[in-house]
Amino acid sequence: MHIQVRTDDHIQGGESLASWLQEETASRLSRFRENVSRVEIYVSDTDAGKTGAGDKRCVIEARPNSRPAIAVNAEADKVASAFVAAIDKLARALDTDLGKLKDKAGRDTIRSAEA
Repeated sequence: MHIQVRTDDHIQGGESLASWLQEETASRLSRFRENVSRVEIYVSDTDAGKTGAGDKRCVIEARPNSRPAIAVNAEADKVASAFVAAIDKLARALDTDLGKLKDKAGRDTIRSAEA
């Protein structure tokens, strides 16, 4: 799974923030490692440097193998809070999407990736 991090000019942290986001993403999405080829994380400050409630935004897009891309977003006061909320949403969305490919007994269903 390839993880790419992008930030706007108003986000502080640089390489240390990027490496933390990559490590946390790899850890939290480790169970999807075989099913997801790429994860892109976009972190931005919606108020362009001014302080305010909910001004940090994190958008995460995952690209499952042979499936449409899944994107989620979250806003919070801090980058870490926005990221945690977004990665939790993404894990739930991937569970739902990839879970549809299996029936309750764990067998492949007619909703296979080839269809």
